[in-house]
Amino acid sequence: MPTQSKPKTKKAQLIQMLTRKAGADVATISEKLGWLPHSTRAALTGLRKAGFEISAEKAGEDKPLSYRITAQPADAA
Repeated sequence: MPTQSKPKTKKAQLIQMLTRKAGADVATISEKLGWLPHSTRAALTGLRKAGFEISAEKAGEDKPLSYRITAQPADAA
């Protein structure tokens, strides 16, 4: 069984994290990509401007917002 290689760009890694069923929160994305929280939020905004639809869901009262891509632009596929 071939192992999947890690996406090369941080944008590709971000998209991969956000396409998972559970999505990802700002702290997790920041830690994995080595970004500060404001940079992570800016990257989410950049994806939205590029045509990605991103939903924000709160799993529980004490849980952070989890972001997930719900639709991608046609040219991103």
